Amino acid sequence: MLQAAGALCARVSRQLIPNPFIFAILLSAVVYLMGIVITHQSPAQMVGHWYAGFWDLLKFSMQMVVILLFGYVLASSPPVRAAVRRAAALPRSAGQGIILVTVLAVVFGFLSWGLGLIVGAIAAREVCGQAKKRGIRIHYPLAAAAGFSGLIIFNCGLSASAPLLVNTQGHFLADKIGLIPVSQTIFSPFNLIAFLAYLILIPLVYRAMHPKDEDIAEIADDEADAADAVADAKREKAEATTLAEKLENAALLSWMLIVPGLGYLGYHFYSKGFDLNLDIVNFALLIFGLIAYRTPMAYVNAIDDGIRACGQIVLQFPLYAGIMGMMAGSGLVAVFAEWLVSISNVHTFPLLAMIAAGFVNLMVPSAGGQWAVQGPLLIQAGQSLGVDNAVTVMAFSYGDQLTNAIQPMWMLPLLGVTALKARDIVGYTAVMMLFALVIFGVGVTVLPVLFGG
Repeated sequence: MLQAAGALCARVSRQLIPNPFIFAILLSAVVYLMGIVITHQSPAQMVGHWYAGFWDLLKFSMQMVVILLFGYVLASSPPVRAAVRRAAALPRSAGQGIILVTVLAVVFGFLSWGLGLIVGAIAAREVCGQAKKRGIRIHYPLAAAAGFSGLIIFNCGLSASAPLLVNTQGHFLADKIGLIPVSQTIFSPFNLIAFLAYLILIPLVYRAMHPKDEDIAEIADDEADAADAVADAKREKAEATTLAEKLENAALLSWMLIVPGLGYLGYHFYSKGFDLNLDIVNFALLIFGLIAYRTPMAYVNAIDDGIRACGQIVLQFPLYAGIMGMMAGSGLVAVFAEWLVSISNVHTFPLLAMIAAGFVNLMVPSAGGQWAVQGPLLIQAGQSLGVDNAVTVMAFSYGDQLTNAIQPMWMLPLLGVTALKARDIVGYTAVMMLFALVIFGVGVTVLPVLFGG
């Protein structure tokens, strides 16, 4: 049944899903019309809200680009690539290959969404490439979809946006909820159980969707080899002859940043416990990336490569900030929140909040930016119903990550690595999303009650 469902959704997505930039333009038009019809704003007012929000996410945009860029670079580093390449030689069947790609994407996605996204993409390419050489036929678009699994779990992990923000001194809701430690969100029993359920079940879902032999589209031979050849060539450096070249390839200079960086990380966690926020996650990715590449110039070259994966995301962030501006300025988010409270009680609110966050994520695919608009309303609504603040934060987080499965913007780096289009994989990720909906729905309604969340 899952095989047929995956095939059907894949056919539909290939016909309907446009380039992510086109998707952003169409969503802008939809929200613009919703503001006029639902909140009775004038066309000129909606344009004003759009422009007022256009640049509001610049700081957060930079944080997101940095976490993606540093994660991309670390995931593409020689040690990580070598480890993925060794793992890619293990599968002895198509099903095992799909499971391996999914597990790698999920585990690394828990550590960092940028890391999981690129490790998943590299794993999909490596597993399919090596399997083809051994005569094992793996459907490449399905493997790429499996490689995107880390973006559907990242808000359960160490780079979760809202849980890290509410544990950051001076965050914008501090006067209403104070600091919520990660022990109540990321490392709460209900969240860890939901994560483990996803880690166990979703690889099996993807495996079950693998198409029949006659429908398999394998990775192209040139794609399997070209990226590795480019990466290997860039790691080959000519012998340094000038002072400038010797400085560029001096590992000692990298360690002049690494040593104090490691020292600060040690001090931070020693003095504050396991205190995570976006800045410390980004800083850690930078330091470990410098260690992985050894020399300053090797890291610079990797950054240059990684920037290309961020280009379209940088282009689209202002558009989604404009959408956020229209939703906030017109009162659309408040309308949705009031409707949510009107149909909720203390037991149903977490699930409905998760669904509402998933819906808004389609129009504002930025967890931090979305939390800035939707967070205050959800917290106020949850408090009025007697819902624990930490549960509200995780309900939002689950919804925000869930619909990444059908929101193509964050697929762009993976698509760049795999040389596929969003329409090639969205059908499979949409089917997976239905199973994730059940996992996270149980995770935010039943598990917190059982474990005192």
